[in-house]
Amino acid sequence: MKRCPTCNQIFEDEWLTFCTIDGTPLIDTGALYQPPTVVVPPPVETREDAGQQPSAAIRPVAYQSPPQSIPSTWQPPPPPQRVAGPSQNLAVWSMVLGLVSITLGWCCSFGLLTAPVAVVLGIYALSQIKSQPNRYTGKPLAITGIVSGGLYFVLLAVIILIYGLGILLSGLNRL
Repeated sequence: MKRCPTCNQIFEDEWLTFCTIDGTPLIDTGALYQPPTVVVPPPVETREDAGQQPSAAIRPVAYQSPPQSIPSTWQPPPPPQRVAGPSQNLAVWSMVLGLVSITLGWCCSFGLLTAPVAVVLGIYALSQIKSQPNRYTGKPLAITGIVSGGLYFVLLAVIILIYGLGILLSGLNRL
């Protein structure tokens, strides 16, 4: 059994070494506990023993208090400081919008909005990565966003060209 010297909270888990409330090192009360010594009363004299001296072997024992523990001066180390990792938010958004423009962008020409944003975010992310490589990462993600946004425009141009040629050829057949 362990006890916190600051808040006097008692913990029964033997594996705990620090108070869960305030972080103070716990004191092991199981090691401090000693059973009290028993005081034996002197024997009652009877008529036969009236003239004899009491034996020196039987003496009352006084109560002894358990030794007090010395509080430890050791304090737990502070938690490590949280270091923020490099940011790759713009590169991730560029890739997500580029992939959305290729997959879902064909519905109602939604890709006409997402593809240019993906290309612009990807280029901006690449410029940040180049200027501050220790603060920004995600170069492959930014490149994926630029390529997928550009691929949407290339496929859109091919579709428009095929429809344009179909219209032009159907007009030549009428002549």
